[in-house]
Amino acid sequence: MALLLGAFVLFLLIGMPVSFCMFISSAMYLIANDISLISLVQRVSAGVFSFPLLAAPCFILAGAIMNMGGVTNRIFDWCNKLVGHIPGGLGHSNVLASIVFAGMSGTAVADAGGLGAVELKAMKDAGYEESFSLAITAASSTIGPIIPPSLPAVMVGVIGGVSVGRIFIGGILPGVLMGLMLSIMVYILSVKRGYPRLPRATFREICTSTQHAFFPLMTVVLAIGGILTGVITPTEAGIIALTYATILGFCYRELNLKKLYSIIVDSSGTTLSVLFIIASGTIFGWILAIGQVPQTVSTFFMSYITNKWVALLVINILLLLCGCFMETMCAISLLTPILMPVALNYGIDPVHFSIILILNLMLGLITPPVGVVLYILSSLSKVSFDKIVKATMPFLGMLVLALLIVTFVPPIVTFLPNLVYN
Repeated sequence: MALLLGAFVLFLLIGMPVSFCMFISSAMYLIANDISLISLVQRVSAGVFSFPLLAAPCFILAGAIMNMGGVTNRIFDWCNKLVGHIPGGLGHSNVLASIVFAGMSGTAVADAGGLGAVELKAMKDAGYEESFSLAITAASSTIGPIIPPSLPAVMVGVIGGVSVGRIFIGGILPGVLMGLMLSIMVYILSVKRGYPRLPRATFREICTSTQHAFFPLMTVVLAIGGILTGVITPTEAGIIALTYATILGFCYRELNLKKLYSIIVDSSGTTLSVLFIIASGTIFGWILAIGQVPQTVSTFFMSYITNKWVALLVINILLLLCGCFMETMCAISLLTPILMPVALNYGIDPVHFSIILILNLMLGLITPPVGVVLYILSSLSKVSFDKIVKATMPFLGMLVLALLIVTFVPPIVTFLPNLVYN
C-alpha cells in the first residue's frame, strides 16, 4: 500500500494528471504484488460498464448543443423580464438563468462557457463593472451540478453505490438555496454601488418572453419532472434532454449538420476524459478497499471524533482544501470510496453526504489555484485571473454559508428524496 500511495504522490508532484497518477500507480501496485494485470483490465472495464453512466455523455452533449442552439439567449431574456427590475437586475437574471440552465446541462463549465458569454455581454452593455459581472457569473455557475441533472451526481452515485435518482432530487433545494444566497449578495452590492436595473416588464412582455422561452423551459419539465414522478430514470432523462435539445437547435435554425458534427467531436473528447477518470478511480478505489484504507480512515475518525457534526465540519474543511487543488471529477473518483464509509459509520445519510461532497468540490471551481471556471471566464473576458478571484470572494462567502446550512440542516437535502421514493 505504501508503494501505491507513494507512487501516486510522486506522480502528482511532477505534474502528471490525477487520472494517470491513479492508473499508473495502480498498475505498479499489481505488478509489485504479483497480481495479474487481467485484474486491471477487468476492474477498469467494470468501472465504466454502468447503465447510470450512459447519462454522462448525454448531459455533456446536450449542454453543448443548448449553448450553440439558441436556447441560452431565450432563457436569459425570460429571466430578465421576471427579475430585471430588482436593484442589480441583470445580476439576479444571471442567477435565475443559471438555476434554470442547471436543469438542462448538468455541468458548471457548460454554464460558464455558454450561458456565461451571453450574461457577460448583456451586463457589460448595461454598464455593470466587468469584475462584478464575472464574479456573479462564476459563482452562479456552481449551481449547475447541484440542481439535476448533474454529471458529478452521476459519478458520486456510481462510485459510492448511492441512488443517482435520490442524489438528483436531493440537490434541488440546496441549489435553490445557493441561488437565494447569491441574490442577497447581488442586492446588497447593487444598492451599495448603484448598479442599474431594468424597467419593470409589462404583463404582455412577460407573456411574449415566456412564449419564446417555452420550449427551452420544457427541457427542465421533461427532465426533472420525469424523474420526480418516477416516469423516467436519470439516464433516460439525459437521453430525452439530448434529443430534445437537438430538435430545438434545428427548429431555431441555429444548428446544422456541420455544427452538430463539430459539437459531437468536442463533446466526445470531454466524455472520454470523464470516463477515463472514472475507470482509473475504480481500480485505484478497489486497491484501497482491499488494503482496507477506508476502514483505517474511518477508525481514525471514530477514534478522535465522536460527534458526527464535528466530523462533518472536519470533512467539509478537507473537501474544500481538496477542491482548491484537484479537478472535480478526479477528486470525486479519489475521495468518494474513502469518505463515504466514514460518513456511513457516523450514521450520515448517503444522499446528504453526496450533496455535501459535490457542493464542496463545486466551490473549488471558483477558488485558486485550480479554479477552472475562473480561468474560463478570464479567457472569455481577458480580465486577469487575480482580479476575478478578488471580485468573487463576497459570493464565495455566501456559498460557504449555504454549504454550512446544507451540512447542518439535513432535511434540506433529504426531504424531497424521502417524499418521492418513500
